Amino acid sequence: MSLFLPFLSLAPFSGDWTKQHSAHLLRRATFGASLDQINDFTAKNVGQCVEELMTDLPYPEPPVNINYENDPDVPVGETWVDKATSQGVNGYRRRSLNNWSLELMLKNNPHIREKMTLFWHNHFVIADINEPRVLYNYIVKLRRLSLANFKEMAKEITVDNGMLEYLNGRDNTRQAPNENYARELLELFTLGKGNSVGNGDYTTYTETDIKEIARVLTGWIDVRNTLPIRSEFRAARHDTGTKTLSHRFNNVVIQNAGAEEYKNLIDIIFNREEVALFICRKLYKWFVYHEITAEIENDIIVPLAAIFRQNNYEIKPVLSALLQSEHFYDTCRVGGLVKNPIDFIMTPLNAFSLGLPEDAVVKDRALGGLYGFTNVQQMALFQAPSVAGWQAFYQAPLYNKLWLNSFTLPSRKLYTDALSNTGVPFGNYRLLVDPVLIAEKCDNPEDAEKLISQVSILFSPMDYATNQKTVLLEVLLGTDTRQQWTNKWNTYVADPTNTTKKQAVLVKLRSVFTYMMRMPEFHLS
Repeated sequence: MSLFLPFLSLAPFSGDWTKQHSAHLLRRATFGASLDQINDFTAKNVGQCVEELMTDLPYPEPPVNINYENDPDVPVGETWVDKATSQGVNGYRRRSLNNWSLELMLKNNPHIREKMTLFWHNHFVIADINEPRVLYNYIVKLRRLSLANFKEMAKEITVDNGMLEYLNGRDNTRQAPNENYARELLELFTLGKGNSVGNGDYTTYTETDIKEIARVLTGWIDVRNTLPIRSEFRAARHDTGTKTLSHRFNNVVIQNAGAEEYKNLIDIIFNREEVALFICRKLYKWFVYHEITAEIENDIIVPLAAIFRQNNYEIKPVLSALLQSEHFYDTCRVGGLVKNPIDFIMTPLNAFSLGLPEDAVVKDRALGGLYGFTNVQQMALFQAPSVAGWQAFYQAPLYNKLWLNSFTLPSRKLYTDALSNTGVPFGNYRLLVDPVLIAEKCDNPEDAEKLISQVSILFSPMDYATNQKTVLLEVLLGTDTRQQWTNKWNTYVADPTNTTKKQAVLVKLRSVFTYMMRMPEFHLS
């Protein structure tokens, strides 16, 4: 299909900046945006919008103990992230971390940071970790560096507590080298595995490199029995011999440098041009489309990689160039991605301005329910199925279409039907869209056709076809005429506290909102 798509370059977008463009940017770079936020971005230019998305933000306060009364070290209302552990506390602490992570995706001001934190979580995967403090330190690290320097991130992650456990770095000693992290550092985290061109030679690295890099990384342990939990270098466990990499690294020799040796290794790896190319391809697949043709490789990926290297692996310049490019706003790529489960679950809450309850316990229950939905939809945070991340981000030929199957698709429908009709129940609290509030933000809600046209931007990344608009109009009106809808709306506006008059428009709006959330376009980004 891509052979017939028009091709637009990495040159900055220069056309008329419309509501469709700003909605596309917000849809891809955040977890959803309201009509007000879309309108606000439409009033700016593309450069201002992208800059705002990447403005420095203060770091969030850590998660707290909401209502668990049996933690001897953490009273209710205080954080547990820097406290000792004890028997029975990891369950509530893990729930606290999960819910805190999701709540950060529901902040009012549009920003790319949480989307990038999720990107890096899928890149530098850790899973199967039962210590919430380790997971907290890991995700905070990704968030802090999400828009900063990729080389620095690679260095910090290499000796991160969670990574030392997940890929056996803490078991890697001079007497018994463990190659797990060394292999994934090259294959999944930095260079990518090229074509096999010989016995143990993968174009970008060799099996010899894995063995030598494992020796470089010996000596690190994961300390959890004293505070703060941390990683430490133990010289007695480190291989002090010289390490010689293969011809793929120009046969470079790495001398013993103790605790600093891993940093020297990362610098050597990042001298390779393939690092920038590899990461730019992943960013492209995350934000634009899963298919990279030879044309896109040459005209988009290669220039992006050059920007990455010229800026010493700073992430912001690359994202800025991509999100401001003509190519990013190519209409043939709008709607080209299936929303991942976290996007699908969280985006409507932001798009429809569904705030969380103020009561901390009730809010915690609601967030826990949302996390449960992500688990049912097969994308729970901190539970990636393998070190390669979630399959939909890398598995050809289906890629993101893998999110839709005979189990997840009905589950999605149950979620959106509840959201638009009866409310998603969390104990005595329900998350429920108020379509009247959405309609009130439109310019001409009394005009049924214009109303559908204006709200559709929250439901579909592309314009509905003419026949779809006709059907949606019929769903909204039911047996009414357009004039009868106008009369009902104006009657409600004249007396908005009248329950009967509001119900007359609410029922019709719920019907069409439900229908739009059931349409295929609602699953697309």
